[in-house]
Amino acid sequence: MKKVLTIAGSDCSGGAGIQADLKTIMAHGCYGMSVITALTAQNTTGVYGIEECTTAFVKNQMDCVFTDIPPDSVKIGMVASKDIIETIAEGLKKYQPKHMVVDPVMVATSGSLLLEESAMTALCSRLLPLATVITPNLYEAALLSDMTIQTTDDMMKAAKKISEMVNGSILIKGGHLEEHANDLLYSDGQYYWIEGHRVDNANTHGTGCTLSSAIASNLALGYSLEECVRRSKSFITGAIEDQMDLGKGRGPLNHCYQIIQAMNK
Repeated sequence: MKKVLTIAGSDCSGGAGIQADLKTIMAHGCYGMSVITALTAQNTTGVYGIEECTTAFVKNQMDCVFTDIPPDSVKIGMVASKDIIETIAEGLKKYQPKHMVVDPVMVATSGSLLLEESAMTALCSRLLPLATVITPNLYEAALLSDMTIQTTDDMMKAAKKISEMVNGSILIKGGHLEEHANDLLYSDGQYYWIEGHRVDNANTHGTGCTLSSAIASNLALGYSLEECVRRSKSFITGAIEDQMDLGKGRGPLNHCYQIIQAMNK
């Protein structure tokens, strides 16, 4: 069985973060493990508290995983402080996992910044260059490229510009575009458009976490990066199309929709 490690924050309501990652990893037939960077008190209506783990405890978790059950791929999500980012980067350099997917959680869906400047600098200089692929949304891609992104041409220019600061590939998620929901993968100087259609469902809490952990799972399974992204895009579309409706706010996806469909056949 392929092993996938997620390094991210916990979502006690189960829709995003570590919980969404582990559900996604399991849905892909892989063995999921976690290094928790922060505990959050949140639900479908918002985030009501954050308690960061110490750097020593983050390092301890990483050492426990890598020295016993080395992962085939790693997904990195919420990393809220400069010190934690540097601790994770040092651990990744030490253990050298084959595949790393970094979801640069820097900007909320509302457009507000989630990281302080020191953490942003550390993320860009220490963590992003280690990634096999990074998965910014449009707001994050705009921040990384220092440009406004409103069209597909803008996405292409931004991807090329971001490639100058990373060694791996860039997947810019187009979910916030008005005209469509296509994503752009820029890899080894080539552009690949991963087409998607909008689903009439407001319950999309945890989509970024789910997509990045799906890509990490597919990388562990041995697919090419382009195929990983296409399979992951299909998975997340199906999870939204399931129309699960939980909570009083923007609810989560159904990460287990394929398992349920198979059980009901």
